[in-house]
Amino acid sequence: MIKSKALQKLRSGGFVRVAGIGRVADPWLAEVIGRLGFDVIWLDMEHRSWGYEVIDPLSLACRATGADLMVRVLKTGYSTPMRCLEFGANGLVVPHVRSTEEARQWIEWCRFPPLGKRGFDGAGADADYMLAPPLEHLQHANRETFLALQIEDREAVEFVEEIAALEGVDLLFVGPADLTISFGVPFQFDHPSVQHAIDRVASAANKAGKWCGMTSASPEAAQRALDRGARMITCGSDHVFLVRGFQNAMQEFGELKIR
Repeated sequence: MIKSKALQKLRSGGFVRVAGIGRVADPWLAEVIGRLGFDVIWLDMEHRSWGYEVIDPLSLACRATGADLMVRVLKTGYSTPMRCLEFGANGLVVPHVRSTEEARQWIEWCRFPPLGKRGFDGAGADADYMLAPPLEHLQHANRETFLALQIEDREAVEFVEEIAALEGVDLLFVGPADLTISFGVPFQFDHPSVQHAIDRVASAANKAGKWCGMTSASPEAAQRALDRGARMITCGSDHVFLVRGFQNAMQEFGELKIR
């Protein structure tokens, strides 16, 4: 069993750099990202067509480089967190958590007793394929896997202090795009209502002794997020880099002409 790199850095007062995989779910890319020094790889299953079979090889590549694998889950029920964690995810991101009751449900599914009601298997990657002592596995899983709940809806903001206070929740992650839509001001990220909501999430996390995460599209945005209390920031994704790379290539090579 391995310790979470993200949790180690957060517990020591540092912050976490996240790189996203949303299109190229190949272990070589995960290994490259880990070797470059990123702390966490974010695998997005909410908006993409992955099956659970991609988690095993990606988690193996992450373990080889010391990076964490964080999966943004499909909200299909109890089997979702079970499979992600047993296949080797170090952390889970749950999108659109809208109430305290829903947050409690995810804690139950993700945590072994006494924190939750997760079922025991003991033969997955998270338990060293049955090599880990069972009791140590239970304790290690509750201590070294993290649960991040995305606050990206207006109704969630109203209960964010209650959600943050729940034992078993490690991190609140702001989803700014959906937050603007929920407040009726699509993509107006600087709108006062949205900015107040983000500050409220960060304050709730800090007051409860939890951490806050925010997406950031640039180093400048990441620094602003850190300055307002975030301790997990995003540094881009394969989709963005591929699209922008080909856009730049087309622009550069589009200027060629026959002489």
